[in-house]
Amino acid sequence: MNSQKPTFSFNKEDFKHHSFDKVRYGDTDRQGHINNAMFVRYFETSRTEILYNPIRPLHEDNTSFVIASMQVEFLNEIHWPGNVDLYTNVLRLGNSSITFEQVIYQGETLCSYSTCVIVHVSNETKKSLPLPNKAVQYLETLKK
Repeated sequence: MNSQKPTFSFNKEDFKHHSFDKVRYGDTDRQGHINNAMFVRYFETSRTEILYNPIRPLHEDNTSFVIASMQVEFLNEIHWPGNVDLYTNVLRLGNSSITFEQVIYQGETLCSYSTCVIVHVSNETKKSLPLPNKAVQYLETLKK
């Protein structure tokens, strides 16, 4: 069994969406670095800026976006104090789903890589719904 970590190589400039988050003291764990659960929260910061921007919301009334699957690779530690830079692309657009590719950097250090599938759903039935045209048009601009 191969126990080596996968190797990832990215250029920040290749990502269409850039954001950041502040690393808080309360994000640390017993080892003194940022708790792994916080990585998921940092990824969420970037995705929600895309999906729920009040100036350009991508959902319709009575609909929302839910996570169907997420894979996270923990590559390097994140430390307090500081900030993290969050980079996001759209890998694929389905009829009702979006696959995001995301990375977290602290300074020049690549700390984490994630892919996440988000589904557009009815708030009433909880069943998937086609992505609105306005969402598809904008998300196409974020494709890798």
